[in-house]
Amino acid sequence: MSNTKFYLPAPSAAAGFVAMLNRDLLLSYRHKGELANPLIFFLMVITMVPLGISPDPQFLASLAPGMIWVVALLASLLSMDVLFRSDFDDGSLEQLLISPQPLYFMVLAKVLAHWMVTGLPLTLAAPLLGVMLALPEGGYMPLCLTLLVGTASLSLIGAVGAALTVALRKGGLLLSLIIMPLYIPILIFGASAVSNAIDGFAIMGQLAILGAFAAVAIVLAPIAAAGALRVAING
Repeated sequence: MSNTKFYLPAPSAAAGFVAMLNRDLLLSYRHKGELANPLIFFLMVITMVPLGISPDPQFLASLAPGMIWVVALLASLLSMDVLFRSDFDDGSLEQLLISPQPLYFMVLAKVLAHWMVTGLPLTLAAPLLGVMLALPEGGYMPLCLTLLVGTASLSLIGAVGAALTVALRKGGLLLSLIIMPLYIPILIFGASAVSNAIDGFAIMGQLAILGAFAAVAIVLAPIAAAGALRVAING
């Protein structure tokens, strides 16, 4: 008999990334309540602003850029705690850590899935909410562009906090305290870009800074989150 052994080749990093992305999107689709929570929160808060503050269109127009960005940030933060929680609870996170796939790409796939079900819907809903807050016409395109880039950074940075607190049963408050200071620069440049566009000023500087935040976060945030997950599981 031959002693020849056959080994199945390990799937490529790209195949593992796509598989993890599809898995998380499917799980999000199955849990439609959790999927809709950030968007519902976004819509409800913006709807209540004219009722609770002032229905004056001029006042709402001055308030709209910062208000939409603040609520979008909070809506994104609302869903960050569950990014790794279900995998930790059912034990699949441990299997993920010992798999032959690079953990960097696995974390990046989970963050991309989170952005696709939270940040992207928030960006698409932003123009409607801008109408509700009497946002001037010149602010719609900058609002969508800044949210498109900014929410990606929010998801990447939030993944680090979610990984650090995944082993804590009530880590939501600690998660907010960890990542909120890192969210502030994105909020400032995102809201100021919309305000500058409304006032007729250039916004390429703010967009470039937001793009730089996203680029740095894509490189560093998955590495930091992967390290935090290993500490949480093995520590």
